[in-house]
Amino acid sequence: MKARTLLLIFLLLIPATAQANDGFGGLSATGLQFAQSTTIRMVNEDLYLSPKKVRVHYLFRNDGKEEVRGEVIFPLPPISLSELSNSGFALAEEKLDRDNVVDFKVTVNGKQVRVAIDRIAVLEPPYDQQRKASARYDAPGEEVTALLKGYGIPLSINPHKMAAVIAGLPPAAREALKARGLAKFFAGEPPQPAWSIIERYHWTQRFPTGRDVEITHSYNPAPPGGIFVWPDKQTDIDTYQRELIDNYCIDAGTQKAIRNRLHTPGAEFSGAGMALYLDYVLTTANTWNGPIGTFHLTIDKGHPRNVLSLCINGIRKTSPTTFEIEKKNFRPDRDLRLLIISGLGGQP
Repeated sequence: MKARTLLLIFLLLIPATAQANDGFGGLSATGLQFAQSTTIRMVNEDLYLSPKKVRVHYLFRNDGKEEVRGEVIFPLPPISLSELSNSGFALAEEKLDRDNVVDFKVTVNGKQVRVAIDRIAVLEPPYDQQRKASARYDAPGEEVTALLKGYGIPLSINPHKMAAVIAGLPPAAREALKARGLAKFFAGEPPQPAWSIIERYHWTQRFPTGRDVEITHSYNPAPPGGIFVWPDKQTDIDTYQRELIDNYCIDAGTQKAIRNRLHTPGAEFSGAGMALYLDYVLTTANTWNGPIGTFHLTIDKGHPRNVLSLCINGIRKTSPTTFEIEKKNFRPDRDLRLLIISGLGGQP
C-alpha cells in the first residue's frame, strides 16, 4: 500500500507531458508511398529507427520500357488537436507553428530535394486500441478541410490558437462545429478543437527506365509514451500487461530484463519506469513492384540499460544499444511496433 501511495504521489508530480492516462501522445511513422507500380522495384531499403531519429535509404530501379513520373509521398498520421489540448504530446510546443513539424529532409541521388508540404483536416473515428497503426494512414477518418475553411479556420496544429479562433466565431458557427463533433465547450474554459490534422510531404519524382534512383530521407520522430509499470512476480501480471506481451512479443527473457531494470534494490518507486511506443508502417512497401530485394533494419534503443521488445524473428544485438536484421526478397506482412523501456528520471 505504501508503494502504491508513493507512486500515486509521483504521478501527480509528473510534468504536463505525462498527465493524461499517465502518458503523452505522439506519432507513428511510415515509409514512402507511391501509386501502385508494376515496373518500379525497391532493390534495397536500409532503415534506422531510434526514439530521436529515423533515417531510410532506398534504392529503386525502373524495370519497365518507359520512364515513370509521379508523386512520392511521406505522410504523418493524424495529429489530434484534442490530444494536444488535453495532454502532453511528443512534439515540442515551439514546433507547432512550423510547416515542417518533424524536420523532414530528403535527398535524391545525393542532392537535397525541396518538398511540398500540405495539410488536410479529418474527424477521426473513436479510439480503438486494437486498430492497426496502418489504419490511421489508410482510413484516417472523415475529411473536414473544406468545412473548416468555410468558417475561416486555418489548418494549424497549435490548439491554443485554434481555441482562440473558435471563440471568435459567431454563436451559430460555434454551435454548428459542436453539432458536427468538431469542437467541445466547457464552462469557464476555452473552446477545444476536436479535429485532427494530417501533414504530408511530397515531391515529383522521375524514374528513368533501366536506371537506379537513390532516395534518402530523415526526420525526428515523436513517439508517444509515459509511465510504465511492471510487477516483480509473474503471477501479478494483469490484463493490460498481457496485451503488451501479445502486441510487442515480450518473451520470458525480455520480461526478466524488464523486472531487473525496474525493480532495482532500494529504488524509491520499485516497478515503475518510462516507456516509448515507436511504430513504423512497413506494409506501404507493397505498393512497389515485387518484394524488397534486400531489407536491412537497425534499431537503436538509446541507452544500454533500456529494454527493447518487438515482434520480428532473427534480430541480433550488434552493440550495447543497437540491434540489426537483414532479409532478402522481403514482403512485409505486418508493421513494426517497438516498445522501449527505461527507468524513471530519463526517457529512452
